[in-house]
Amino acid sequence: MSHPYAQPLADLFPHLVPEIVLVLCACMIFVSGLFQTDRRLHHAAALASLFFALIRALPPVEPPTSDAAFAIPLLFDSLANLTRVLAIATGIVFILLSWNDMADRHAADHDACFLIIVAGLCLAGASNDLVTLFLALEMISIPTYVLLYLPRHDDASQEASIKYFLLSIFSSGLLLFGFSYLFGLTGTTNIAGILQVFYNAEDAKPVAGLAQVAMLTVAAGLGFRITAVPFHFYAPDVFQGTSTSGAAFLSYVPKIAGFVALLRVFGFVVPAAVNMPSDHALVGMAVSDQVPTLFWFLAALTMVIGNILALLQDNLKRLLAYSSIAHAGYMLVALTSAPYLSGADASTSGVASLLFYLIAYGTMTFGIFAVIALLDRPERPVETVDDLAGLAKSHPGIALMATALLLSLIGFPLTVGFTGKFFVFFGAISVQGPLGWLYPTLAVVGVLSAAAGAWYYLRIITVMYLRTAVKPIETRGAAPALLALIVCVILTFALSVPPGANWIMSAARETSERQPPLKAPAPERGLVQ
Repeated sequence: MSHPYAQPLADLFPHLVPEIVLVLCACMIFVSGLFQTDRRLHHAAALASLFFALIRALPPVEPPTSDAAFAIPLLFDSLANLTRVLAIATGIVFILLSWNDMADRHAADHDACFLIIVAGLCLAGASNDLVTLFLALEMISIPTYVLLYLPRHDDASQEASIKYFLLSIFSSGLLLFGFSYLFGLTGTTNIAGILQVFYNAEDAKPVAGLAQVAMLTVAAGLGFRITAVPFHFYAPDVFQGTSTSGAAFLSYVPKIAGFVALLRVFGFVVPAAVNMPSDHALVGMAVSDQVPTLFWFLAALTMVIGNILALLQDNLKRLLAYSSIAHAGYMLVALTSAPYLSGADASTSGVASLLFYLIAYGTMTFGIFAVIALLDRPERPVETVDDLAGLAKSHPGIALMATALLLSLIGFPLTVGFTGKFFVFFGAISVQGPLGWLYPTLAVVGVLSAAAGAWYYLRIITVMYLRTAVKPIETRGAAPALLALIVCVILTFALSVPPGANWIMSAARETSERQPPLKAPAPERGLVQ
């Protein structure tokens, strides 16, 4: 007799075509690297596979309409569809950005590893099981070690790779420790089943402490990936020690994985099969009201410390590392207010605001790193802010595009950075209910820290336009990197106003909308007594 969920599980394979294509192409590029060292061919093959995967990923996959969500390891709902498109689009821009950042002999390994990372991102967005989610995150982490090591083999690069490797293993251990507690408390690794068991528990007080330990360790393990304070300390050194493309990668790709995993595990995005009200969006709230407070402190510390330490930096990559930390704090503001902004009558959606800002930040940070990739050359490296002096005179077009991106990072009106910050902070101000005053306070902290952080972006603009270059600035002639920069600048303006902003926001809002809940099967055992 076949298993009752065998057919729903078999039905998943046609939906995995984009991921299968990416992994198969990665294997082919690995093998072809033994015979062909021309990086242009490997880049072209990677781009072709990404475009094909994007075409296959654009038609949204309908989620299951039965209680199969309690058994299948992958759930292709709105969050999975959005994550898949975002991951593949990010991959296309990254290949363009890193076109000339890799020696021919390492290009095949670089592109193949990155395709596996993109496939891992897609699977992380669709993961409906703790085991599947952990494996997807490791599909991202393990190739990242290789990706950071390949471009440069000097002492600084090796130190950065080893530091990221060791701390990544530590964070994975914390994450796995938290997952083991969730399994022990609920008797299942299925995320939908975990949400249902926590919500149905009649008396959660005896295990509230264990549940808090699970949530704290999961938050710590994922906090490393999103560079949330106090798990941020590796970022400046690793950014400075790796290549420009490696720093661009670390500034954004792990954040996609980390925030999507937080949305899944903490129950901000609840599968329709879970019999849980749509305004009860946080697993931790079933056992403790203190979990939202945890994210409140993480958001406040991350915003303030990221912006303050960025003010003290002169090295561009270290500055952008602390900038990345600060922007992770803004996203945490949206995550903090999400439990109270997920109902049908909410003025906005915390989950949608988070996903919108995540997309917005990608366009801004990849654009800035594309500027560095265009200008950085072995004989004249671009390492400090002063190395951009005179850019407005030698390359006015690049300086103008860099200025637009920096103003967007500040949150200047008519840019996607302003629109994203508006959604995030307006959502926090809109929170009502118990301790509702905490969230407007968090919005004020965010606005003040963003205002203070505007100085280091304005400093870069001032140096580009008002300082004279000590050495002539020349580009590396990388048309693909210039194309990546142009795409990022266009998106910075196109997504800031309707219809671009409305399209992204509506797609993001679908991730937190609920269908009528279905009757859930009884779990084998509930919370540990």
